[in-house]
Amino acid sequence: MPRFYCPVPLATGTPLDLPPDAARHVQVLRLQPGHAITLFNGAGGEWDARVTRMGRSDVQVAVGAHHAVEREAVRAVHLLAGISANERMDWLMEKAAELGAASLTPLLAERSVLKLKGERAGKKLAHWRAVASAACEQCGRNRVPPIHDAQSLAEWLASEDGRAAPPDAPVHGTRLLLSLRPDARRLAEVAAGGGGPVTLLSGPEGGLTSTEEAAALAAGFLPVTLGPRVLRAETAPLAVLAALTL
Repeated sequence: MPRFYCPVPLATGTPLDLPPDAARHVQVLRLQPGHAITLFNGAGGEWDARVTRMGRSDVQVAVGAHHAVEREAVRAVHLLAGISANERMDWLMEKAAELGAASLTPLLAERSVLKLKGERAGKKLAHWRAVASAACEQCGRNRVPPIHDAQSLAEWLASEDGRAAPPDAPVHGTRLLLSLRPDARRLAEVAAGGGGPVTLLSGPEGGLTSTEEAAALAAGFLPVTLGPRVLRAETAPLAVLAALTL
């Protein structure tokens, strides 16, 4: 059954004019009055709905029963990812949402090829949020992971999240840095048996600089490796997400 992200209040038994993005999607799929669909607004669970009217640019539905269904990962993984080139970053955002990332923070790393500021940053952030919500429509998640404003690692480390350790867990056990350092530990050793929240830091193409790595280590990040092969910037964090959330 087609699923649509509808970030507005939903209530059983009420008619609803779908927001523009959802309405456009319904029209692209050529759905007609009477078709059953599923709606979710990110606040939890999902709603049955049925198309009641198709206009030239608007779609009305009747909202049905609510189902308290959640498909979130058992372990919350918050991803800090160095910004990569356009298509690769889009792909990373999409797949991270599918794999259950609890939140995503694009990092303006020193080696990031894509530099964002001002109006361009706002448009790119809106695009990534749309990519994440579309991924949730596809994979069945009813909670869209927040995508925070792009920022440098220094800015994140100075923020409330950066200064504080994840709740109810020691810092070194839950802050992981993907690294090629010779002293990096295998992910399987670090993650075995744990179920608490994890903050995962991954660099862009070329990795983090030595200065950025030193700052992360000083903030309690533990260097980890996925093995002898060097994975692409958009592949490595997804491999960790799959290992920690599936």
